[in-house]
Amino acid sequence: MKSATSPHAPPQRARRLAVEDYVSGVLSGDVALLARAITLIESNLRQDEERAQQVLERLLSHTGKAKRIGITGVPGVGKSTFIETFGCFLVEHGHKLAVLTIDPASARSGGSILGDKTRMEKLCGLPNAFIRPTSAGDHLGGVARRTRETMLLCEAAGFDVIMVESVGVGQSEITLHSMVDFFLLLLLPGAGDELQGLKKGIMEMADLVLINKADGTNRLRAEHARADQAAALHCLQPATPGWKTEVALGSGLTGEGVPEVWAHIRKFYAELEPKGIIAQRRQQQVLEWLGALIHDELRRRFDRDPRVIARLPGLQEALRHGDMTPVNAAKILLETHTSANSTPPEARKTP
Repeated sequence: MKSATSPHAPPQRARRLAVEDYVSGVLSGDVALLARAITLIESNLRQDEERAQQVLERLLSHTGKAKRIGITGVPGVGKSTFIETFGCFLVEHGHKLAVLTIDPASARSGGSILGDKTRMEKLCGLPNAFIRPTSAGDHLGGVARRTRETMLLCEAAGFDVIMVESVGVGQSEITLHSMVDFFLLLLLPGAGDELQGLKKGIMEMADLVLINKADGTNRLRAEHARADQAAALHCLQPATPGWKTEVALGSGLTGEGVPEVWAHIRKFYAELEPKGIIAQRRQQQVLEWLGALIHDELRRRFDRDPRVIARLPGLQEALRHGDMTPVNAAKILLETHTSANSTPPEARKTP
């Protein structure tokens, strides 16, 4: 019989935890149990979803006290480097920081790199920093389906600053903006709007625009970029009522501008929290979250409906041959699903 310590012995499965184990572990700040609780809420198994909601309901009264900061920008703008430098600054100044990073998933395989821990080695090694990379999967906007729940768990575990980084693929900014208080947009010096994929809507959501990599030979180009973006902001509505969005310079590589970014964020909370603006934003976000959850659940039920699955191949074939319009195909599938689910329970019983 093989010893449990033998290198050839099968790996031991983690003990299934009770709801109370998760709750007490998270509240005590146990990072290992926090990670397991996040894994639980990310599970697609029905029994895990039920237990995850029980855990979250027990923890709700311990949430809502953290500063929620969203950071976005196109790939290559230096988000990971900036977040590590900014994160180290916060931890060194006594804060407990959770960083939730969203990695893009392959459209073909569904796999993702999940490499932010390797890109933030210094921050990862700090005792009061927690980094959780998550695959974006197929969720609209590139933001993980359970990011909001993960934020609540981190708040209950005592993290007072939470950063969420999006993959920066356009729609992700809208989703990210719906779950944070402060929205930081990173731009590159010397790159035009076309190269950065900028749209008016993204600029309208920013509470602070930071021209990153404003160091060395980039400095002059960064100054020009700041002037251009500041002029553009004058034509837009403010992202947050009562707050003026500014354009700053910084460098994740050298740390220049990082203290000023934190000063902007602290000023944001100091001015807007007493007015109830941040509380109102969070209340609206909860309602938007409800709508998103309903949408996701309805889509999941639709996709799993056996009647829809049975009809789909024939309709797809008709579309390929040009025998039907997509509108009519969608109408048939939706009617198939709704008619199957609108039948009264008593009518479904067989005699």
